[in-house]
Amino acid sequence: MSETVTGWCDHPVTVTAPATSANLGPGFDSFGLALDLANEVTAEVCERGLHVDVDGEGASELALDESHLVVRAARAAFAALGVQPPGLRLRCRDRVPHGRGLGSSAAAITAGIVAARALVPGGEHGLDDAAALRLASRLEGHPDNVAAALLGGLTVAWSDHDGARAVRLEPHVGVVALVPRHAVPTSTARGLLPAAVAHTDAAYTAGRAGLLVAALTGRPELLLPATEDRLHQQHRGTAMPESLALVTALRSAGHAAVVSGAGPTVLVLHAEDAPPDLGGLVAAEWRAQPLGVSLTGTRARR
Repeated sequence: MSETVTGWCDHPVTVTAPATSANLGPGFDSFGLALDLANEVTAEVCERGLHVDVDGEGASELALDESHLVVRAARAAFAALGVQPPGLRLRCRDRVPHGRGLGSSAAAITAGIVAARALVPGGEHGLDDAAALRLASRLEGHPDNVAAALLGGLTVAWSDHDGARAVRLEPHVGVVALVPRHAVPTSTARGLLPAAVAHTDAAYTAGRAGLLVAALTGRPELLLPATEDRLHQQHRGTAMPESLALVTALRSAGHAAVVSGAGPTVLVLHAEDAPPDLGGLVAAEWRAQPLGVSLTGTRARR
């Protein structure tokens, strides 16, 4: 039995944080979709020390100290609230694969922030969702995945002089994630992007991004043209040639396939009531995972 620490939440809180897919083709660094696959973190304040246990995806590769991303995010949230607990215990069950373009870092960051504010009496008032998004975006470096992880559904995120902001929309879409065995670090994939793109490519992709909002929120017959991109996917081919080849094959067969986030997972978007028949297009080394959309985002329960 854990000992109660005066002035803090007197029982554990459990947080679920969903996987996410960013970009969705033309919505580079702005669009995000929360997926029905979630990490779970149970957090409680104790008298002293830091205690971290992890099981599931990547458990053997993760540090169990202050460098753990959930811990770093929680510490940042505590600091934003002007407190630090005397001790902290975290139990993490990771279901989101690491380094696959499914938002594992965003799930860790939002889980840490939401857990921390749930442990502080009045924390949701001191660090509301708008402030939590700004903090999460600073930790992640861009707002697309963390916005979807925090808010759920489909999000369009941007940054202004006050930091990250986002709007949440109700998507009506189904997803199949095609997950490879190998990982590609996000830093590697982002490092392949050019410093500038042609105006014609930017204009083309901007038009498709606008169309994608309509496709995801009620016009699924537009998903194939709406997911066309000329800004980022082709530049990542050297890091994930199998992913780009699979996207090309699927799109040629009429499926709205994109690289999920920084890859190498491939995402196939489809109408909610019409799961795709991918037939012999997907080789055995790809794990096909049908997923729904998470509409709730990162939430704490006591």
